[in-house]
Amino acid sequence: MQKALKIQDNDNVAVALQAIEKGTELTLGQLTLQVTEEIPMGHKFALRDIQAGEDIIKYGYSIGIATETIKVGAWVHTHNTKTGLGDILEYTYNPIDFNEVKGEVKSSLPDYFNGFRREDGKVGIRNEIWIIPTVGCVNDIAKAMERKARENMPKGIDEIIAFGHPYGCSQLGDDQLNTQKILAGLINHPNAAGVLVLGLGCENNSIDEMKKVIGDYNPNRVKFLICQDAEDEMEQGQQILQELVEYGLKFKREQIPVSELIIGLKCGGSDGFSGITANPTVGAFSDKLIAKGGTTILTEVPEMFGAEQILMNRCVNEDLFHKTVSLINDFKQYYMDYNQPIYENPSPGNKKGGITTLEDKSLGCTQKSGLSPVTGVLQYGEPVSSKGLQLLSGPGNDLVAATALAASGAHIVLFTTGRGTPFGAPVPTIKISSNTPLAEKKKGWIDFDAGRMLAGVSLDQISDELYQLVIDTASGFKIKAEENGYHDLAIFKQGVTL
Repeated sequence: MQKALKIQDNDNVAVALQAIEKGTELTLGQLTLQVTEEIPMGHKFALRDIQAGEDIIKYGYSIGIATETIKVGAWVHTHNTKTGLGDILEYTYNPIDFNEVKGEVKSSLPDYFNGFRREDGKVGIRNEIWIIPTVGCVNDIAKAMERKARENMPKGIDEIIAFGHPYGCSQLGDDQLNTQKILAGLINHPNAAGVLVLGLGCENNSIDEMKKVIGDYNPNRVKFLICQDAEDEMEQGQQILQELVEYGLKFKREQIPVSELIIGLKCGGSDGFSGITANPTVGAFSDKLIAKGGTTILTEVPEMFGAEQILMNRCVNEDLFHKTVSLINDFKQYYMDYNQPIYENPSPGNKKGGITTLEDKSLGCTQKSGLSPVTGVLQYGEPVSSKGLQLLSGPGNDLVAATALAASGAHIVLFTTGRGTPFGAPVPTIKISSNTPLAEKKKGWIDFDAGRMLAGVSLDQISDELYQLVIDTASGFKIKAEENGYHDLAIFKQGVTL
C-alpha cells in the first residue's frame, strides 16, 4: 500500500494514507522528498516550500492560507493554516457544459427494486407504522404505544416506530412552522404505510394546526388522537394502531423502477480520507442513479462554504443559480444574526482526522454530489418535486440534516463517516466508512467500507457495489441502524421558547 496520495496535479500538499515517521523518504510521481516531522494518518504535508500568505492547494482548489512559511515535507494543519473564506459574497454564474459530465447509464446495474406502491402513487421502501407526536409532552405515551403494539406486530409490517421530539409547544412564527413542516413531511412519507398523529390537546402545534400543513390525506392511512380528549388514550391508541396495521397489510412489495428512488446524501465525523474514498464513492453512485432517472439530495449548507461556486456553476439555469446563492448567503446571515462565526468548522473530531479548514471539509463534502447538474433547490422542510440532484437548506448537524432529508422525501440516507456514528434517521441510514480500520472496528455500525479504495479497488467498482446495496436496502434488506433499533428525529430550532 502506498504511503501518501497527491490528489490533483496542481496540489501543493499530499495526504498520508498511513502514519509516516519523521525522516521517511517518499516518491510521488516525479517528486522525491523527505518528511521532516511525523505525519498522522489522514493528515497533509507540503510537497514544496509554501510561503506565508500563499494558498494551500488540495483537490485542485485552495483549502486555506499558510500563516507561516511551510517547508517541503512539513506537516500542514491548523497550526500553520487558516481559512481564506470571507463573509457574504457576490457570485457569478459560469455554467459548465453538462454534456461533458453526463452520467453513463450502466446496463449492468439494476433498473428495478422491490418496493411498495401507495394508493396515491407514491413509492415506499418500508411498510412501517409510525407514531408522530405533535408535541414533546406525549413522547412517553407514544413510546408506550409503540412497545405495546410491537408485541403483536404481524408479518408484513416491517416496524412500528414512535418518533419523539421536544418541540410543538412554546414556539412562534417560523420556528413553529419548521416543526410543522418536518412533522408533515414525515406524516406524508411513503415509507409509512400508516401514521398515528398523537396530540396532547393544549399545545400550540395542535392537531387542527397540523392538518393545515399536512394537506390532503387518506383517512385510512393517517389517523389522529388527542390524549386529553380520550378517557383511556392507551386503549384508543392501540385500537387505532390495529386499524393502521390492517390497512398496511394490504401492501405487498412489487417491482418499481429505480427512477422512483430518492436518496439523501450526508456526511459526519469526517476525516482526511472522506474526500478521497467515501464521498467520491457516494458521488459516483449519485451520478449512476441520476443517469437512470433517480433523485439525490445534498444538504448541510455550512459544509458547502468554500465549494459553493462549484455547485452554482452546475445549476441547470440562472434561476437555480440565484436560489443557490440565497441558500448560501441566507445561512451565513443566520450565523451573523446570532453573532456567531460563520466558519466555526470543522469539528474537533474532523481536525483530529486530518481536516484543517472549512474549505478542506467542504471540497471533500460536496464530492457526495458527484458531477451531475443541479436541478432543484429546496428550502428546509420542502418536499422534492423534480428529478435529479437537489440542494436542500439545512445545517451540518447530523441528526437535524438527516431528518430534513427524510422529511423532503428521501427513502434512504447515505451517511459517510471517518470516525463512526451509530444513529439512524427516520429512514434507513446506510453508514459508509472512509477507512477500513473503522469498518473493522465498528462492525455493528458500518454497512459499507469505501476505504478499500486505498487498497486499490476502483471507484467504478466500489460505487457499483454501493448501488447494489442501495437496491437491496430499498428491497427490504435491513442495515445496521435498523437491526439495532436506532430511529432518531431532530428538528432545526430557530427562535425563542416561550
